[in-house]
Amino acid sequence: MANVEGNLSGIRKSALDILESIYQVAVPTGQTITAELADILAKITAQLSREVAVYLNRRGQVVCVAVGDTRTVNLPEVSGRRSVYRLSGIRCIHTHPTGDSTLSNMDTSSLKEMRFDIMTALGVTDGKVTEVSFAFIAGLQADNDFEVQSAGPITLDDFVNVSLTFLTTQIDRILETRSKTTTLAETELAVLVGVERRDNWEVTDSLAELEQLAETAGAEIAGNTWQKRDRPDAAFFVGRGKVQEIREIRQETGANLVIFDDELSPAQQRNLEQAIGVKVIDRTALILDIFAQRASTHEGKLQVELAQLQYNLPRLGGQGLVLSRLGGGIGTRGPGETKLEVDRRRIRSRISDISGEIDQIKKHRSLHRQWRKESQIPSVALVGYTNAGKSTLLNSLSSAGVLAEDKLFATLDPTTRKIVLPGGREILITDTVGFIQKLPHQLVAAFRATLEEVVEADLLLHIIDASHPQYQEQSVAVFEVLNELKVKDKPVITVFNKTDKLAPGIVDSLLNEPNSVGISARHATGINQLLETIHSELRQQVIDMDLLIPYNDSGLLARLYDNGTVNLVEYVADGIMVKVSLPPDWAKPYQQYAVGEDNND
Repeated sequence: MANVEGNLSGIRKSALDILESIYQVAVPTGQTITAELADILAKITAQLSREVAVYLNRRGQVVCVAVGDTRTVNLPEVSGRRSVYRLSGIRCIHTHPTGDSTLSNMDTSSLKEMRFDIMTALGVTDGKVTEVSFAFIAGLQADNDFEVQSAGPITLDDFVNVSLTFLTTQIDRILETRSKTTTLAETELAVLVGVERRDNWEVTDSLAELEQLAETAGAEIAGNTWQKRDRPDAAFFVGRGKVQEIREIRQETGANLVIFDDELSPAQQRNLEQAIGVKVIDRTALILDIFAQRASTHEGKLQVELAQLQYNLPRLGGQGLVLSRLGGGIGTRGPGETKLEVDRRRIRSRISDISGEIDQIKKHRSLHRQWRKESQIPSVALVGYTNAGKSTLLNSLSSAGVLAEDKLFATLDPTTRKIVLPGGREILITDTVGFIQKLPHQLVAAFRATLEEVVEADLLLHIIDASHPQYQEQSVAVFEVLNELKVKDKPVITVFNKTDKLAPGIVDSLLNEPNSVGISARHATGINQLLETIHSELRQQVIDMDLLIPYNDSGLLARLYDNGTVNLVEYVADGIMVKVSLPPDWAKPYQQYAVGEDNND
């Protein structure tokens, strides 16, 4: 028994028998349709008040029958010939119960995507075909998009007399000629999907950020949609009705990628790809792809590959459309892309190898940090939301020459520079990777060696893009990552950047927060005040002492140079007068030599 596809709910067996009988109808080769087939389609459409679609091959055989609703019908995948520069050899004829045969945007996008010989709509009124419209691919435009030509509305008799053979021969010849002079590059055109939940971010704001991420990765945005849910659907993350809507949006816009704003389980990703018919990725895969594009150092590439492998390992049990796309694209780039189709054992082995290499890097970094501790040079780390201006600030402070772009995750690899504070004290300042809401745990784990610069820092500068409408939500996301790194109790100076974009009154209200500074890193305004604030904060982390060291203990002077900052040395009759700044842990052994009151300013 032939299968009828689509929405069959509520259809009686007698109607199903009529639909199945359509498979027995034959159309002469080279003819578009017969009056008999058109009459059957019109009557069953009137009976059901639903759209009905049929596929016919070039031999005139019906190869598929599908039922939709009053306004649309989901078209099954074409099983005929599939080539960029050839038609599929299948024509689609479907009905419009409204009587209007005008082709919709979804109809024309389906024509281009599935490369039908022709796409036809029969306008049905009172069980009869009253008009016919059709469209066909007329060539390939300069921007690598198919050119579509439409005809109609015309009468059914006129449509029956259209020579299908002549039409398809001409189209195939045009496409074949064009294929010799052009290469069709598939653009990643994405539909974004979000879920509204009770958290700090509005779903529209989160989707706007997802759009920035997608554009950073190189995709174009075809549209977005979201759904309000208390908890994700176990099978599809969103409801089945929303999945149907996403499929329609994708079909109408011609999108070839769907990006979800939350992390999907392997089963959800697989189910969605099967239901929607294109590659589906989540926010985590998108961020990993951006990191793969931006990583330039050996360390950065190792950390990205480790994160990719950890993300892909549970998804090897049938990645569906992702693994079938050997051409790559968003979600498949980077050092880990060649590992997707190997077995779990080899991936676990590679994860172990990379982890070992990163451990070596960690040991190397720890040696540098040990040297800094012994030299008593304070360390300051720049932290903040991605694109808040951390790299621009580092350039303003030190002329570091770090890449600074108005893009998300413009730089990944940490950069450390030495600067001099007012009063002559030297410090090391480090630019770190930017944070983001829903930062993948794989990245936090993989970049732990890099993020240890934050853990070991004496002071954090929290850089905030004060001009961003969601700067408060971004600040919360930064502290969530800091909590995960267990550094929430570390001293922090809040630096409101991009104040040049704000009215003076707004800037003043921001600076009411304790230990905060307003700057414009791009225009280097407020930098001196920032340096003074850093100097003051670091001074609070040391104890200023006046010591009188007897000449017979003069060897202590060398230890003071090692353990603290010696500000003044004066030789007097009773010994050596020393003004020194010491960390609290080092101050106690010298307490016996202290004179006057200790200062801690």
